[in-house]
Amino acid sequence: MPPANADEPVVPPAVKLRPEILASPPYRQGKPAGADAFKLSSNENPYPPLPGVLDAVMSAGAFNRYPDASALALREILAARNGVSVDQIHVGSGSVALLSQFIDAAAGPGDTVVYSWRSFEAYPGLVTVAGATSIQVPNRADGSHDLDALAAAVDDRTRVVLVCSPNNPTSTVVSADAFEAFMAAVPSDVLVLLDEAYAEFVTDPGAVRGLGLTGRYPNLVVLRTFSKAYGLAGLRVGWAIGPVALLDAARAAAIPLSVTQTAQVAAIASLALEDQLLERVALLSSLRDRLAGGLRQQGWFIPEAQGNFVWLATGNETDAANESLLDAGIVARAFPGSGIRVSVGEDESVDKLLSITRHIVESLPAGHPARRLG
Repeated sequence: MPPANADEPVVPPAVKLRPEILASPPYRQGKPAGADAFKLSSNENPYPPLPGVLDAVMSAGAFNRYPDASALALREILAARNGVSVDQIHVGSGSVALLSQFIDAAAGPGDTVVYSWRSFEAYPGLVTVAGATSIQVPNRADGSHDLDALAAAVDDRTRVVLVCSPNNPTSTVVSADAFEAFMAAVPSDVLVLLDEAYAEFVTDPGAVRGLGLTGRYPNLVVLRTFSKAYGLAGLRVGWAIGPVALLDAARAAAIPLSVTQTAQVAAIASLALEDQLLERVALLSSLRDRLAGGLRQQGWFIPEAQGNFVWLATGNETDAANESLLDAGIVARAFPGSGIRVSVGEDESVDKLLSITRHIVESLPAGHPARRLG
């Protein structure tokens, strides 16, 4: 029967949803930039795709066909380059999708996932969706991981530990020696995910290099991506390397057919043009160092940046500092109450950024953690 008053909408009963999901904020993408602003909010590679990559994408094939669900051609190339079997490589729609698969495969209700904080903002949501509980270990004052505290937080409930190097958003790295000691302290039945989304930008010779650890630890999986250094953020393709049993578990937790054929073809073409792409990476790393040096000269405390971004620990002054950046045509990524992550973008963005950051740091109170000087 129609309702007594046909003009009144029928209100359905409230749909029952998981309260922990309702309490979790959704992932927020970096704010878009206007025509006259620089978008430095998403850690994107500012260079356009190389012509060879564009050509490969244009000839990727008909969109009416499903992609190769296993991304075999890409996996074969990555396996050969890293001296492992093809089954020791797993491809997903970005490294964040891989993180989700491994966490879902290992942790559930009653389990914990341990990671440093602040780190990649997707971590808490991925853990919540899995039904597990986050254990957040504070970073050191310089924004780096406290690996001793991270290892100490592992207990009988822990199923996964996340290590992010370079850490997003502070841009700090974990040293190879510290990581080796950390792995010795973590039980071998606890999955360790080394998130190296920005590894190509690292110039510190002492930093951990996950690809060199293949085969050393039965509980370690290393995650990489084509989104950042290779400039394929819009196509979503990442990869993992590790023991077959662990990768098989992630494959079982994956959404089938999630890596498009276009993404696979673009990744293969990018590997073929890697020398040219890494020249761009070297330029961005040099620009990052120039930006960090300029900020330090202004009086900022800047952690030793090794990603394609720098961190401004503006704390309670974050909202005001971010408004100043926006007014000046700089769109960065603000984390209220914590700080601002600024991506390394076009060369001409550096001078514009430094012109406003000088005024921001001078406005911070004496003794503020973002200031190098009192």
